Amino acid sequence: MGDKMWGSEPFWGMGYEWDPEWVYTERQKELRAKLIDLCEKELRANSKRFDDELMFPRQNLEILGEHGFLALTVPEEYGGLGESHVAYSMVCETIARYGCASTAMCYVMHIGAVNAILLRATPALVDRYIRPLAAGKTIGTLSYSDPETGSHFWYPVSSGADRTENAYKVRKKASWTTSAGFADFYVVQTTSPEFSGYDDLSVFVIDGEHVQAQPSLWDALGLRGNQSGPLEVPGVEVPTTQLVGPEGDGAASNDESVDPWFLVGSSSVWNGLALGAIDIAKRHTTKKKHVDVGLRVADYPTIQDYVGEALMDTNACRLFVLSVAQAMDGVTDDNTKVLAPGEFARADFLHWAWQIKFEAAKNVAHVVDKMLHACGGSGYKRDMELERYLRDAKAGWVMGPTNEVLRQFVGKAVLLGFDSLDYWNQAYNRRAVENEVKKLDAKGKRELAEQLVSQASADELKESAGKG
Repeated sequence: MGDKMWGSEPFWGMGYEWDPEWVYTERQKELRAKLIDLCEKELRANSKRFDDELMFPRQNLEILGEHGFLALTVPEEYGGLGESHVAYSMVCETIARYGCASTAMCYVMHIGAVNAILLRATPALVDRYIRPLAAGKTIGTLSYSDPETGSHFWYPVSSGADRTENAYKVRKKASWTTSAGFADFYVVQTTSPEFSGYDDLSVFVIDGEHVQAQPSLWDALGLRGNQSGPLEVPGVEVPTTQLVGPEGDGAASNDESVDPWFLVGSSSVWNGLALGAIDIAKRHTTKKKHVDVGLRVADYPTIQDYVGEALMDTNACRLFVLSVAQAMDGVTDDNTKVLAPGEFARADFLHWAWQIKFEAAKNVAHVVDKMLHACGGSGYKRDMELERYLRDAKAGWVMGPTNEVLRQFVGKAVLLGFDSLDYWNQAYNRRAVENEVKKLDAKGKRELAEQLVSQASADELKESAGKG
């Protein structure tokens, strides 16, 4: 195993002996070495500027594009690298660890948008949005949030799409869209033209010139370069060729592509930040000396305990992510299988993807705090970079789906079964309804019954009109 290099010198953090080398192919190791070199030469230095100036990291993304990374998962016949879920995890982790967390998160959203299109690729979509990625200048993103539903982002209440003669008129309001106002194309989820419930969603690609955003309003604790602000598609007419998949495919697309890719990618970013913080702590504590006792900071058992536990917990999280990525590679023939609408592969591992995001986000918040403790007052200074890693890492817990949402999903599914999750809000809670009805007196029950009968009659009229 060769030395991990940082320019012409050995890397000052942890070496390859602390990386799971057995997971990666030789080509993936070469891609990682290239990424580390790009981080050393430019991406890491740019990160400070993006953070200080709230600057979108387009320069970093275009550097990645020059080396094919913006088309990492694009099939080779379309000009891409044709890589897998494992490679994607490695790339996201590496950019966040050695380079720039804002760049890494924009990259996650870019690859998420690319793969949402590839899931339902058509010649028109491929020619317009996928083949140009090989040139390394085109950046996409996802827009799936909604100002009315917060972390329950899969309910796009403030959205819709209407059919026109040869197009769709799309409206969308999003509360959090990474790269808002800077991306070249946006993959958005809306309710379908004949909306029948929140599993009836559709996906469109919207060109950058047709969205409205206010990047100047973005000012956050961390990830200050990713420009994750409000976005609106104000009733824009788009051709039918920019519908991704059939009408009503949004829920399936969400479960099969958007969530799996996002959760693997974002979890890898959090793991990369944790590893980067440990790298910084190693650099500082092995050089800093206490002359009065003749010891380096790294010689104290307490510091060794902090670092040892942090690395073991982080490697548990990163191998958890890589294991789920391997499972997704297994069911998709290393990300080459073409899935028809209604056919699932990655979605069968979605409940595992929830778990990796929860664990990675929880772990990184703990690790960056402990590495600050290990570095003492010096870690509090901006020139060490640890404080930026700490601020960036705090986004993990609150980024949707938040850790509160995910642990309830998992706990509820364990105790009551997957059907109890009612992810698309299609079933009512009979126990809760019957319990509330018990509280009503006879008059209240009659009033409720009359209201329900009236609503049922109105619904029947709508259904009859729809059939007619």
